[in-house]
Amino acid sequence: MTKKITKQTKYSTLKPKERLPEWIKPSIGKASQLERVQNLVKEYRLHTICEEGRCPNRGECYASGTATFLLGGSICTRSCAFCQVEKGTAPTNIDPLEPERVARAVSYLNLQYVVLTSVARDDLSDHGASLFTKTISAIRNLSPSISIEVLTPDFWGGIIDKTKATEKQRERLTTVLKARPVCFNHNIETVKRLQKEVRRGATYKRSLDLLRAAQEIDKSIPTKSGLMLGLGEEREEVIQALMDLRSVNCQQITIGQYLRPSLSHLPVMKYWHPDEFDDFKKLCLELGFSKVNSGPLVRSSYHADQ
Repeated sequence: MTKKITKQTKYSTLKPKERLPEWIKPSIGKASQLERVQNLVKEYRLHTICEEGRCPNRGECYASGTATFLLGGSICTRSCAFCQVEKGTAPTNIDPLEPERVARAVSYLNLQYVVLTSVARDDLSDHGASLFTKTISAIRNLSPSISIEVLTPDFWGGIIDKTKATEKQRERLTTVLKARPVCFNHNIETVKRLQKEVRRGATYKRSLDLLRAAQEIDKSIPTKSGLMLGLGEEREEVIQALMDLRSVNCQQITIGQYLRPSLSHLPVMKYWHPDEFDDFKKLCLELGFSKVNSGPLVRSSYHADQ
């Protein structure tokens, strides 16, 4: 077996500031169900963000009948400093059979709720919008009653003129919303001050504008976003980010602890205590969010079906 070499980055020499606290204990779930899904993913040559991102909750989610499929291959064209997904130049060709394979996997596993996400594909003319629509169609052909949530990139780029770029972004967004997902999710990931370091190729305003546009296009589809804590943000900055999300009528929110995937990634600056996550949940409900998942191990798709 070939040993994977850890890529050296400017973060590689930064040692952890704190030891992993006792409350960071991933839910294992049923080992048999975990192995079943992992084997099927390999057999069907699919990717899930659960595996690519090494989600600590994947065993629990698989056991409850939910999974998050990663579309567009395993290579992301952006290089966010927190993300485990492989980065680089994505292959030009899209696998035309991927939607059917995802649909068959969903049907075989008898999933009740599916989240579709994708790597950023800035190399494609539609920036990956059709990855979502084709897969949604394929899934519903085999599993008509299933609920499908989408977690998308920002669909930005390819045009220098800002006005025309905004129009194109809205066009791509409209394409996805016409496929009628039960929820539209796009993560701002962190507070405004840390965006440039954490989310390369994306901006805070652009993400808020995308969430606002989603509501303008179709108010019947709830919008959702997510924040990671532990990257150096202050409590007041988190509160401001939550208020900014509500200002664009974002209705659902996930808040979780950032966990460093490897020494090549951003270091954890702080492990927020579970009580602090509970406080943020109370605040979110007071601000008007209709659905809130807040806790150290919460991720974008955690309890998405509830």
